[in-house]
Amino acid sequence: SMGNWLVNHWFSAAVIAAWLGVNIFLFTYYFLFFDRNEQYFYTREILGSALAWARASAKCLNFNSMLILLPVCRNLLSFLRGTCSCCRRTLRKQLDHNLTFHKLVAYALVLFTAVHTIAHLFNLERYNRSQQAADGSLAAVVSKLHLQGSKWLNPIHSNHTVSTGPQPTSRGSHTPLIPASASLQTPEYVAFTTIPGLTGVIITLALILMVTSSTEFIRRNYFEVFWYTHHLFIVYFAGLVIHGIAGLVRGQTLESMREAHPQHCAQHLTGKDCQHRCCKETEFGSIPAESWKWVLAPVLLYIFERILRVWRARQKVVVTKVVMHPSRVLELQMQKKGFRMEVGQYIFVNCPTVSLLEWHPFTLTSAPEEDFFSIHIRAAGDWTESVIDAFQQQKAETPRIEVDGPFGTASEDVFQYEVAMLVGAGIGVTPFASILKSIWYKFQQADQALKTKKIYFYWLCRDTGAFAWFNDLLASLEQKMAESGKADFLTYRLFLTGWDTSIANNAALNFDTVTDAVTGLRHKTIFGRPMWNTEFTAVATAHPRSVVGVFLCGPEALAKSLQRSCHQHSSLDPRKVQFYFNKENF
Repeated sequence: SMGNWLVNHWFSAAVIAAWLGVNIFLFTYYFLFFDRNEQYFYTREILGSALAWARASAKCLNFNSMLILLPVCRNLLSFLRGTCSCCRRTLRKQLDHNLTFHKLVAYALVLFTAVHTIAHLFNLERYNRSQQAADGSLAAVVSKLHLQGSKWLNPIHSNHTVSTGPQPTSRGSHTPLIPASASLQTPEYVAFTTIPGLTGVIITLALILMVTSSTEFIRRNYFEVFWYTHHLFIVYFAGLVIHGIAGLVRGQTLESMREAHPQHCAQHLTGKDCQHRCCKETEFGSIPAESWKWVLAPVLLYIFERILRVWRARQKVVVTKVVMHPSRVLELQMQKKGFRMEVGQYIFVNCPTVSLLEWHPFTLTSAPEEDFFSIHIRAAGDWTESVIDAFQQQKAETPRIEVDGPFGTASEDVFQYEVAMLVGAGIGVTPFASILKSIWYKFQQADQALKTKKIYFYWLCRDTGAFAWFNDLLASLEQKMAESGKADFLTYRLFLTGWDTSIANNAALNFDTVTDAVTGLRHKTIFGRPMWNTEFTAVATAHPRSVVGVFLCGPEALAKSLQRSCHQHSSLDPRKVQFYFNKENF
């Protein structure tokens, strides 16, 4: 199955390999550069290898900060996807892994931030130690060179002062020094009063908040928290660009290298009251700030993306029908000029009466064959509650809705298999509304693109409450199929994984009725989890020569067990039954 994964995901694999390669190259190249280059001979005397650790991680931070915005330019990505409609579907699908890549880059940022910060804490301690040392060591001597001018090496200028960086106050005067009381000659002081120190602390806090507030749990249940916290990225990029400006970490200037190369000069510097020309001519300058060069293009692209979003959202959306389903689920049917959807896609929705700034993603529950597009909003969090209230209490006119999208690649693979096993778990059942309706329309219209002859649908959920609407949809599909004599086209089972005794007792009483006690559907509801071995064996027996597509929208753990079942139940003989697993990224 690994080979299978590589065939389907070669593009993802190639992107990740290239990304890892560039990170490793940048880190290694700059680590060796700062660890060996003569220009940093004296800097290393004070800092040791922590210099190389800090600088190499800084390069990787710049590289990953450059990448982090690209995967979230969703309009630009869907434009790319549109232009590469001729390229293989696998490639278009890979563009849907954009958020996975975004997270990967974010984890790299966290890792390199940790390395960079720890290295600089060591650096501060060593700068401090060398400045206070009076032992005549090379580190102590170079720390005390040119403290009056702007050619210094050690940013901690004495027990009492810290440089804030090269800010000439008036012509010819030297860098202003921040006086510190004797108790404040500490690295903490540098960390909070210099530009690099302060911006570093702010960037790191912003990063920590963004990463911690974007867990699955918070996104699902407190989307607002995630949404607003994530806009700290503005603080992150502003801080990043300013961070290196002061240039506290320095090297010997090229001019000084020509006049006083460390090879000749190092031994003269440690002499008593050095009068040698080396002492005057060993001069230091900043490493120029370069973060802005890395992030300029992506930031401009992202600004363009945001403008595009605003423009797309201005196009008028007409809400044609509002349906309140049980368990506070709101269905909105809408129309928008030029809106074309495919199965399995999603849109971003904004409701200005509730919040001007918040955009929330919803899977489309309509089929492309229908003359409207629809979403189902269930109460989960403040925003959804407010939207449902706004539509329930609408006085004269319907609240205005803005829509951006659709996004995501169609799940059209479903139509390619003569037998399809569809598995929807929990909220993962939503995309199947679109898929099942579309298959049925295609089936009725005898669409040539549809190879499907039989569908097995497995619906797993704790309780059907919030999905009563889906129930109704299944019931109406079932009725239509029965009316046209195609009742056996769709077989489905509902597995209630969170049932309580009252339901079970009720079910026991109603056991002989044709429709089902819990859902009112013809096919029996099963309490507990599916035994996949049994299900796969049954399908394999019913279709001994078919290729079966298995589609899941649900949690990772379920994906693993389905993948295992596909592997176990596929025949070794290629002419006999084969199961192919597809996990959708909704």
